[in-house]
Amino acid sequence: MDFLEIEKIILQDDTRGMSSLYELINKGFIERSADLLLNTKGKIFICSGFYILKSKSPETDGPPGAISLGKTLEALDNEVYYVTDKYSKSIFEGMSDRNKVLEFPITSHAESNKIANDLIQIYNPQLVVSIERAGLSSDGKYRNFRGVDFSDYNAKIDYLFEQLPNSIGIGDGGNEIGMGNYKKEILDLGIYSNPSVITTKENIIASTSNWGAYGLIAAISKKIGKNFLPSVEEGKRMIEQTVALGAVEGMSGEPKPWVDGRSIEEDQICLRDLNRLF
Repeated sequence: MDFLEIEKIILQDDTRGMSSLYELINKGFIERSADLLLNTKGKIFICSGFYILKSKSPETDGPPGAISLGKTLEALDNEVYYVTDKYSKSIFEGMSDRNKVLEFPITSHAESNKIANDLIQIYNPQLVVSIERAGLSSDGKYRNFRGVDFSDYNAKIDYLFEQLPNSIGIGDGGNEIGMGNYKKEILDLGIYSNPSVITTKENIIASTSNWGAYGLIAAISKKIGKNFLPSVEEGKRMIEQTVALGAVEGMSGEPKPWVDGRSIEEDQICLRDLNRLF
């Protein structure tokens, strides 16, 4: 199995320009991200949760990938905490140990910076990962894929990434934490007009952020010699669980088990193809 093959699998059926971006950036981010995680031991923060204005609910993309990656890292003897805000907290509490879910308040930039510092002092995380989490744009605002400001509904978790050198971002559109790594390319291609300026040590792009997380798990699995990937059926169940807990499909804002415009069956092509590698 080649790590670049994993990158191709997670970028298939792309509808947001990530395949075009891939041609302009350094390849091999999947393997580099896996190495970064495998060389890290201790507490790890996984940040996720993306608010959909239309439905006033979080979306289905993000939590399944975050939970799957968290389980993988726990199996490798790390201690994982999920960091999110009040709008996505119930999703993560319903899918994991509620004692491992940390709510980051929605407040000012200055206060958010202090909260991030306090969390780092208390928990001493060795690495922080973002999976489908909005990142600040150059004017200090958060925008959805349509360019609409939803800053009032998004905690400034970005400050964790400003303070922790070991970090990984996973995104699929240009407005997520970590996409600041590719800001110039995103603007040059016209993918997104207000990209995130928040950078990470490594950044993974994919057709959906869940797929990016699954690609990372596949790379870890290859290096360990054991498949930690969810099965196709497990992947379906996680999406259905997020909806049962209040999540919606991000494109339509409807409470249905779809992800970014793909039906639950269409969404599973990634897990199907990644599992076939093993």
